Formats: sequence, structure tokens, C-alpha cells
Amino acid sequence: MTGPLSAWLMLAGAIAAELMATSSLKLAQGFSRPLPSLVVIIGYMISFWLLSRVVERLELGIVYAVWCGVGMAVVAVIGVVVYGESVSLLKTAGILAIVLGTVLLSLAGKGA
Repeated sequence: MTGPLSAWLMLAGAIAAELMATSSLKLAQGFSRPLPSLVVIIGYMISFWLLSRVVERLELGIVYAVWCGVGMAVVAVIGVVVYGESVSLLKTAGILAIVLGTVLLSLAGKGA
């Protein structure tokens, strides 16, 4: 597969790898714990490698916006669900704004 669908699937993989890495940062405790630290390093390596492949096929601005937006929103949810971080109306509104912005940029990229 070399078309746009495979690029979007690779972007999903890049996001998943970034989510795994970012979620493990807290567990790595300043890179003092080897296994979570390794997960962070490998996760980011996979994510950036996949991103480098995706930007060969899709617009850089769209790719980065989707990668960042989805990553930020999901990590915020993971923080609340897994790590017991606080939830507020303002935080929820921010996450919804990120999701809406990501969707709009993605739609704009498909229309271009």
C-alpha cells in the first residue's frame, strides 16, 4: 500500500507510538528506571520514523497538526484516567478545542 490510506495508517501508528512513549515518561522517573526509559526512547524513535515517512505523502502542516492534536488530547485523557490528574471544565474545553481544531485541519487537507 502506497496511497493516502497507508499514509494515514502510518500516521495512526506514529500517534500510537508517541502516546506509548509520552505515557511512559512519568513511569521513567527522570530516566532513572530502565524499562520505562527504554519504552520512551523506542516509542519516540518509532513515532518520528513513521512521521518522516508520512510527510513524504501528506502535507506537513496537516500531519503535524493531527499528530500533535490527537497526541495532546489523548495524553490529557490518559493523565486523568491512568494517573489520577485533575479534571476541570476549562481542561475539558481545551481538549474539545484541540479535537475540533484537529478535525477541521484534517478536513481542510482532504479538500485541498
